[in-house]
Amino acid sequence: MASIKQKFLSRFSNDVGIDLGTANTLVWMRGEGIVVNEPSVVAVNQKTGQIVAVGQSAKDMLGRTPGHIVAVKPIIEGVISDFEVCEEMLAYLIKKASEHKPRWLGPRVVIGVPSGITNVERRAVRDAAKNAGAREVYIVEEPMSAAIGIGLPIKDPIGSMVVDIGGGTTDVAVISLGGIVHSRNIKIAGDKLNNDIISYLRNEFKILIGEKTAEDIKINIGNVFRGDSPLEMPVRGRDLITGLPREVVVTDNDVKEAIGLSIDTLIESIKEVIEITPPEVVSDVMYKGIYLVGGGALLRGLKELFEDSLKIPIHVAGDPLTAVVRGAGVILTDVDSFEDALIENEDELPFIQ
Repeated sequence: MASIKQKFLSRFSNDVGIDLGTANTLVWMRGEGIVVNEPSVVAVNQKTGQIVAVGQSAKDMLGRTPGHIVAVKPIIEGVISDFEVCEEMLAYLIKKASEHKPRWLGPRVVIGVPSGITNVERRAVRDAAKNAGAREVYIVEEPMSAAIGIGLPIKDPIGSMVVDIGGGTTDVAVISLGGIVHSRNIKIAGDKLNNDIISYLRNEFKILIGEKTAEDIKINIGNVFRGDSPLEMPVRGRDLITGLPREVVVTDNDVKEAIGLSIDTLIESIKEVIEITPPEVVSDVMYKGIYLVGGGALLRGLKELFEDSLKIPIHVAGDPLTAVVRGAGVILTDVDSFEDALIENEDELPFIQ
């Protein structure tokens, strides 16, 4: 039961859950649900050092800015690459989430981070949130938060396996008794697949496209398993030979060939985690199946390909894009009962000079 102090503080501050993702940052607020879902992009004016735009408006500027304005992604492969810009982005998002529900005190914040990040990276996340106005900061690993968000029985002596395919990294984790038994963080996710598509079109079609076009191709016609009917779409880019604009037709087979090696590596990584997992836990996973969350879970044919390769039932979570931030929201409703699921408290972190 929450203490009188906690009840008092919750009346005068906001509880905020944040999924600090490479591609998108989502913010959950107590009593409101998910109030912010914005791309993790910030546009910076290099002449003045000021933030020009954050989120979707900054993403729309990618590849279209003048020389003195740069669209920056402060989160690379799940960790902070530009501390000051990330701090500005968090402050903007927290303010945007709280503008219609002001409080006297700074919010309590639960932030989801990739599994296996270092103490330095963890402290950077904590400090960025504190500097952005948070009163208390709790850190939780994304696969654990996702498991809580989709309602898996993480506190029971039953093994559950979650594969969180995000923008910069993929987290593979086996969870039991409120903790992670084994996990692996892989640098193969949505951004890597986009780069694979860009490279394939450059090599096979001699045409250069941008990240946004590659993302559209992946979403619209991406398919990694046997499709019932062929998919295709026209793609416009710059001809590498003439330097002039050119349009080509790309099919789902082209996308499958482009991203095939990365998908195979992802499958091998899942197999490696299963191989080092205790047999009793593996038997639970074989019975219950593997749960896919994150934006990559929506890729066509991924469920069927994983089932065919792993011989284990695969479940795509409902609304997989928001699983992590929903889990952060559940944790905030009763932080004490999820204490084992959180990464160590700030006081327990080693001192870093």
